[in-house]
Amino acid sequence: MQKYIAIDIGGTDIKYALMDEEANILEKSKVKTPMGEDKTLEDLLVVLGDVIGLYKGQIAGVAISKPGVIDTQTGHSYSSGALIYVTGQNLPREIKKRFGVVATVQNDGKCAALAELWKGKLKEVKNGAVVLIGTGIGGGIILDGKLYAGKRFSAGEFSMLVVDYHNFMEESGYWASISGVNHLRKLTSEKTGISFDELDGIQIFERANQGEEKVLQVLDVYTKNLGMQLMNLQILLDLDLIAIGGGISQQPLLLEYLEKNIAYLCSHSPLLKYTPNLPRPRITACAFHNDSNLIGALYQHINQTRR
Repeated sequence: MQKYIAIDIGGTDIKYALMDEEANILEKSKVKTPMGEDKTLEDLLVVLGDVIGLYKGQIAGVAISKPGVIDTQTGHSYSSGALIYVTGQNLPREIKKRFGVVATVQNDGKCAALAELWKGKLKEVKNGAVVLIGTGIGGGIILDGKLYAGKRFSAGEFSMLVVDYHNFMEESGYWASISGVNHLRKLTSEKTGISFDELDGIQIFERANQGEEKVLQVLDVYTKNLGMQLMNLQILLDLDLIAIGGGISQQPLLLEYLEKNIAYLCSHSPLLKYTPNLPRPRITACAFHNDSNLIGALYQHINQTRR
């Protein structure tokens, strides 16, 4: 059975794993991502070279997940999120040229969707989506059992959806801002008086699970906003299932409040009298969390290189 290196390049860490073709993780670790205004593609390639060198002669290819709008067939990155120095570059070509191994690259949100399609909650689903809650809102769309990337590879860039016309010239007018984890931190800080810098998703849900009333009120508002956008996805695409990912998706209370508020929003819509049979979104937590991008990147690589 062939082995591969799967690499997930994030804004803080580069996670990597030695995997077989069934996505079994044989070894995994992480290193720091080169970040800062002085960093270049060369800095990244040095780090990737060190990782690839650990398994020289053992692997059939390198499967990469990273942020941005990417042409998976050519490997060209039209954008790269916070990894600005990769924008306009072609990572697979550089890796093949320097290290002599075939590489592929796919958007991180789409990798998470591919992981769920291959071995997770969307495995038996014809039409579905993955919505990833992080600093922004990432994800991927599955239509007719296949990843839908779009002609310009930007389908599923949910962060860019406008949610407030009056603030469309500010970041607060976009889905990334109202449903990202930082907004949950901001709302909790304003409600409780706890410093924003002292809060993270884990602490917020610890308080919520202990029944802290102010935090539960914040969670109610936050999941109403999130649920409203999931309703919009449902109406646009008539999805069978939406899988929620990201760190806070592992919290049962998030799904509980989200289910409750989706039901509330659907039952109080004045337009339901015209379309009473309109299905409400079915949601679930993703099967994979920290390893989802690695698994999806491998799926992309195997399917792309075996065509």
